[in-house]
Amino acid sequence: MAETLWDGGPILHQAPGVFPMGTDSILLAHFARPGAKDRILDLGTGSGILPVLLLSMQPQASAAAIELEPAACQLAQKNFTCNGLDARTRLISGDLRQHRTLVPAGGFDLTVSNPPYFPVGTGYDAAAGLQNARGDGTCTLDDLCCAAAWATRWGGRFCLVFRPDRIAQLFVALDRAGFAPKRLRPVHHDAASAANLVLVEARRGGKPGLIWEKDLSLYTAQGQESPELRNIYHRA
Repeated sequence: MAETLWDGGPILHQAPGVFPMGTDSILLAHFARPGAKDRILDLGTGSGILPVLLLSMQPQASAAAIELEPAACQLAQKNFTCNGLDARTRLISGDLRQHRTLVPAGGFDLTVSNPPYFPVGTGYDAAAGLQNARGDGTCTLDDLCCAAAWATRWGGRFCLVFRPDRIAQLFVALDRAGFAPKRLRPVHHDAASAANLVLVEARRGGKPGLIWEKDLSLYTAQGQESPELRNIYHRA
Protein backbone atom coordinates (compact mmCIF):
# COMPACT_ATOMS: atom_id res chain seq x y z
CA MET A 1 0.00 0.00 0.00
CA ALA A 2 1.41 3.42 -1.02
CA GLU A 3 0.35 6.88 0.07
CA THR A 4 1.33 10.31 -1.23
CA LEU A 5 1.62 12.59 1.78
CA TRP A 6 0.59 15.69 -0.19
CA ASP A 7 0.33 16.73 -3.82
CA GLY A 8 3.75 16.39 -5.36
CA GLY A 9 5.20 15.15 -2.07
CA PRO A 10 6.99 11.96 -1.05
CA ILE A 11 5.45 8.54 -1.65
CA LEU A 12 5.41 6.20 1.33
CA HIS A 13 4.75 2.48 1.09
CA GLN A 14 3.51 0.64 4.17
CA ALA A 15 3.43 -3.07 4.96
CA PRO A 16 1.88 -5.43 7.52
CA GLY A 17 4.14 -6.10 10.47
CA VAL A 18 6.00 -2.77 10.16
CA PHE A 19 4.97 0.06 12.45
CA PRO A 20 2.71 2.35 10.39
CA MET A 21 3.58 5.89 9.41
CA GLY A 22 2.23 8.39 11.93
CA THR A 23 1.79 12.11 12.37
CA ASP A 24 4.52 12.07 15.02
CA SER A 25 7.22 11.39 12.40
CA ILE A 26 5.89 14.13 10.13
CA LEU A 27 5.91 16.59 13.05
CA LEU A 28 9.45 15.56 13.95
CA ALA A 29 10.73 16.11 10.41
CA HIS A 30 9.16 19.58 10.39
CA PHE A 31 10.65 20.37 13.82
CA ALA A 32 14.16 19.14 12.99
CA ARG A 33 14.79 21.74 10.25
CA PRO A 34 17.74 20.04 8.50
CA GLY A 35 20.57 22.19 7.20
CA ALA A 36 21.29 22.48 3.48
CA LYS A 37 24.09 19.91 3.44
CA ASP A 38 23.44 18.06 6.69
CA ARG A 39 24.64 14.51 7.10
CA ILE A 40 21.61 12.92 8.77
CA LEU A 41 21.29 9.71 10.78
CA ASP A 42 17.97 8.09 11.68
CA LEU A 43 18.14 5.68 14.63
CA GLY A 44 15.46 3.00 14.19
CA THR A 45 14.18 4.15 10.82
CA GLY A 46 11.25 1.71 10.50
CA SER A 47 9.63 2.43 7.13
CA GLY A 48 12.24 5.10 6.34
CA ILE A 49 9.78 7.98 6.61
CA LEU A 50 12.13 10.39 8.41
CA PRO A 51 14.99 10.23 5.86
CA VAL A 52 12.48 10.52 3.02
CA LEU A 53 10.89 13.62 4.55
CA LEU A 54 14.14 15.28 5.62
CA LEU A 55 15.85 14.75 2.27
CA SER A 56 12.81 16.09 0.45
CA MET A 57 13.40 19.36 2.34
CA GLN A 58 17.10 19.63 1.49
CA PRO A 59 18.17 18.28 -1.93
CA GLN A 60 21.89 18.40 -1.06
CA ALA A 61 21.62 16.59 2.28
CA SER A 62 22.36 12.88 2.75
CA ALA A 63 21.13 10.30 5.23
CA ALA A 64 22.01 7.00 6.83
CA ALA A 65 19.38 4.91 8.59
CA ILE A 66 19.78 2.08 11.11
CA GLU A 67 17.06 -0.56 11.46
CA LEU A 68 16.99 -3.88 13.30
CA GLU A 69 13.92 -5.57 11.82
CA PRO A 70 14.41 -7.24 8.39
CA ALA A 71 10.86 -6.47 7.19
CA ALA A 72 11.27 -2.80 8.07
CA CYS A 73 14.66 -2.69 6.32
CA GLN A 74 13.08 -4.04 3.15
CA LEU A 75 10.29 -1.48 3.32
CA ALA A 76 12.65 1.42 4.05
CA GLN A 77 14.80 0.54 1.05
CA LYS A 78 11.67 0.41 -1.12
CA ASN A 79 10.68 3.87 0.07
CA PHE A 80 14.15 5.29 -0.58
CA THR A 81 14.18 3.82 -4.08
CA CYS A 82 10.67 4.91 -5.09
CA ASN A 83 11.51 8.48 -4.03
CA GLY A 84 14.75 8.53 -6.02
CA LEU A 85 16.98 8.63 -2.95
CA ASP A 86 19.27 5.64 -3.47
CA ALA A 87 22.29 7.86 -4.14
CA ARG A 88 21.68 9.95 -1.02
CA THR A 89 20.79 7.23 1.50
CA ARG A 90 22.56 4.35 3.18
CA LEU A 91 20.44 1.72 4.91
CA ILE A 92 22.21 -0.13 7.72
CA SER A 93 20.69 -3.39 8.90
CA GLY A 94 21.79 -3.77 12.49
CA ASP A 95 21.28 -3.17 16.19
CA LEU A 96 21.91 0.44 17.20
CA ARG A 97 23.40 -0.85 20.46
CA GLN A 98 26.32 -1.92 18.23
CA HIS A 99 26.64 1.64 16.91
CA ARG A 100 30.44 1.68 17.10
CA THR A 101 30.60 -0.97 14.38
CA LEU A 102 27.83 0.56 12.24
CA VAL A 103 28.58 4.28 11.83
CA PRO A 104 31.63 6.54 12.22
CA ALA A 105 32.15 8.55 15.38
CA GLY A 106 30.98 12.13 14.93
CA GLY A 107 29.99 11.44 11.35
CA PHE A 108 26.62 13.23 11.39
CA ASP A 109 25.38 16.79 11.77
CA LEU A 110 21.81 15.83 12.65
CA THR A 111 20.61 12.65 14.33
CA VAL A 112 16.88 11.95 14.55
CA SER A 113 14.72 9.27 16.11
CA ASN A 114 11.10 8.38 16.71
CA PRO A 115 11.92 5.81 19.39
CA PRO A 116 9.82 3.34 21.36
CA TYR A 117 7.69 5.31 23.82
CA PHE A 118 6.80 2.66 26.40
CA PRO A 119 8.94 0.73 28.89
CA VAL A 120 8.63 -3.03 28.62
CA GLY A 121 6.03 -4.43 30.99
CA THR A 122 3.65 -1.48 30.85
CA GLY A 123 1.15 -3.28 28.61
CA TYR A 124 1.81 -1.13 25.55
CA ASP A 125 4.49 -3.32 23.98
CA ALA A 126 2.50 -6.46 23.26
CA ALA A 127 1.27 -6.00 19.69
CA ALA A 128 2.46 -8.96 17.62
CA GLY A 129 5.34 -8.06 15.32
CA LEU A 130 5.60 -4.51 16.64
CA GLN A 131 7.23 -5.05 20.04
CA ASN A 132 10.51 -3.35 19.13
CA ALA A 133 8.73 -0.34 17.64
CA ARG A 134 6.40 0.20 20.61
CA GLY A 135 8.37 -0.94 23.66
CA ASP A 136 11.97 -0.30 24.61
CA GLY A 137 12.96 -3.92 25.28
CA THR A 138 15.68 -3.83 22.61
CA CYS A 139 16.45 -0.11 22.83
CA THR A 140 16.40 1.77 26.12
CA LEU A 141 16.68 5.53 26.37
CA ASP A 142 20.30 5.17 27.45
CA ASP A 143 21.01 2.92 24.44
CA LEU A 144 19.45 5.48 22.12
CA CYS A 145 21.23 8.49 23.57
CA CYS A 146 24.55 6.64 23.68
CA ALA A 147 24.24 5.78 19.98
CA ALA A 148 23.30 9.37 19.15
CA ALA A 149 26.28 10.70 21.12
CA TRP A 150 28.68 8.42 19.24
CA ALA A 151 27.33 9.36 15.82
CA THR A 152 26.66 13.10 16.24
CA ARG A 153 29.53 15.53 15.76
CA TRP A 154 30.47 17.91 18.56
CA GLY A 155 27.96 20.75 18.40
CA GLY A 156 25.60 18.67 16.24
CA ARG A 157 21.91 18.17 16.95
CA PHE A 158 19.79 15.25 18.14
CA CYS A 159 16.04 15.64 17.52
CA LEU A 160 13.38 13.22 18.68
CA VAL A 161 9.71 12.90 19.54
CA PHE A 162 8.69 11.38 22.87
CA ARG A 163 6.01 11.15 25.56
CA PRO A 164 5.60 14.00 28.06
CA ASP A 165 5.26 11.64 31.01
CA ARG A 166 8.80 10.35 30.38
CA ILE A 167 10.48 13.67 29.71
CA ALA A 168 12.43 13.60 32.99
CA GLN A 169 13.88 10.19 32.08
CA LEU A 170 14.77 11.48 28.63
CA PHE A 171 16.57 14.53 29.97
CA VAL A 172 18.57 12.40 32.39
CA ALA A 173 19.62 10.07 29.56
CA LEU A 174 20.53 13.00 27.32
CA ASP A 175 22.67 14.54 30.05
CA ARG A 176 24.46 11.25 30.70
CA ALA A 177 25.29 11.04 26.99
CA GLY A 178 26.64 14.60 26.84
CA PHE A 179 23.66 16.34 25.25
CA ALA A 180 22.05 19.58 26.43
CA PRO A 181 18.35 19.99 25.64
CA LYS A 182 17.97 23.22 23.67
CA ARG A 183 14.40 23.29 22.26
CA LEU A 184 11.17 21.68 23.44
CA ARG A 185 7.72 21.89 21.87
CA PRO A 186 4.65 20.23 23.42
CA VAL A 187 2.06 18.80 21.02
CA HIS A 188 -1.66 18.61 21.90
CA HIS A 189 -4.65 17.10 20.14
CA ASP A 190 -6.38 20.45 20.73
CA ALA A 191 -5.90 23.47 22.96
CA ALA A 192 -8.10 21.99 25.72
CA SER A 193 -6.13 18.72 25.89
CA ALA A 194 -2.98 17.92 27.80
CA ALA A 195 0.13 17.42 25.69
CA ASN A 196 0.48 13.87 24.36
CA LEU A 197 3.83 14.34 22.60
CA VAL A 198 6.93 16.48 23.00
CA LEU A 199 9.41 17.41 20.30
CA VAL A 200 12.93 17.81 21.67
CA GLU A 201 16.18 19.11 20.20
CA ALA A 202 19.42 18.53 22.10
CA ARG A 203 22.93 19.64 21.17
CA ARG A 204 26.03 17.54 21.75
CA GLY A 205 28.29 19.44 24.11
CA GLY A 206 25.80 22.29 24.27
CA LYS A 207 25.58 24.78 27.11
CA PRO A 208 22.53 24.81 29.43
CA GLY A 209 19.60 26.82 28.14
CA LEU A 210 16.25 25.46 26.99
CA ILE A 211 13.81 27.28 24.70
CA TRP A 212 10.21 26.22 25.40
CA GLU A 213 8.47 26.81 22.10
CA LYS A 214 4.81 27.64 21.59
CA ASP A 215 2.57 24.61 22.05
CA LEU A 216 1.32 22.96 18.86
CA SER A 217 -2.39 22.07 18.71
CA LEU A 218 -3.28 19.68 15.89
CA TYR A 219 -7.03 20.37 15.82
CA THR A 220 -9.38 23.22 16.60
CA ALA A 221 -12.17 23.06 19.18
CA GLN A 222 -14.51 22.19 16.30
CA GLY A 223 -12.40 19.15 15.36
CA GLN A 224 -10.89 20.66 12.22
CA GLU A 225 -7.20 20.57 11.39
CA SER A 226 -5.39 23.56 12.85
CA PRO A 227 -3.81 26.05 10.42
CA GLU A 228 -0.33 24.93 11.46
CA LEU A 229 -1.09 21.24 10.91
CA ARG A 230 -2.49 22.10 7.49
CA ASN A 231 0.70 23.99 6.74
CA ILE A 232 2.87 21.05 7.83
CA TYR A 233 0.89 18.77 5.49
CA HIS A 234 1.10 21.37 2.70
CA ARG A 235 -2.67 21.83 2.72
CA ALA A 236 -2.73 25.51 3.70
